[in-house]
Amino acid sequence: MSDDQNPKFRDVLTRMRKIEGQARGISRMMEEERYCVDILQQILALEAAARAARTKVLDIHTKHCIEQALSSNNKADQSEKIAELLTLIERMAR
Repeated sequence: MSDDQNPKFRDVLTRMRKIEGQARGISRMMEEERYCVDILQQILALEAAARAARTKVLDIHTKHCIEQALSSNNKADQSEKIAELLTLIERMAR
């Protein structure tokens, strides 16, 4: 699927492709037996990029899925979406 076909996730898809590249780079560093501190610094950068992507997807979810459920008259859907959001936030806090 191209970015044009999924505008909601366009920015996150770009981030994820960069993260993929970072992961491949880290693997290459390990194969080349590069200095452990350099590898660890790259892993920290990858983790930060993944957290940023996660935050962006949570933002998208809140602005689209949660808002849509709250504006509907479907109480079951509203309760489900709120419960999902609370579970996600709890997991992210760990």
